[in-house]
Amino acid sequence: MKGSYLGELEELILLTVGVLFPEAYGVSVMDELKIQAGRSLNISAVHSVLSRLEEKGYVKSQMSQPTEERGGRRKRIFTLTAAGKNALEESQALRNQLYSMIPKPAFELKLT
Repeated sequence: MKGSYLGELEELILLTVGVLFPEAYGVSVMDELKIQAGRSLNISAVHSVLSRLEEKGYVKSQMSQPTEERGGRRKRIFTLTAAGKNALEESQALRNQLYSMIPKPAFELKLT
């Protein structure tokens, strides 16, 4: 498995794959990221990250059955793996730990 570091965009796309289960494919991930995170990405960027996540072992993919709406073409469907779920859980735990360590005065805004 490639390095386990999870970048911000990788984390967002990995989360989105989970949200879209069992219909996560490139265009659906791209569209959902626009809706949920306000992130406009081109499809090649999404496919690049999905490929990288698959290399790291965080997602697996399989081809769907051909559909008429796609002119008989198939979609590559992505699903989380156990390693992907663990990576998301570790990322969430780290963020929560750091967030809880911020002293309350750091959140007090003083407008000048």
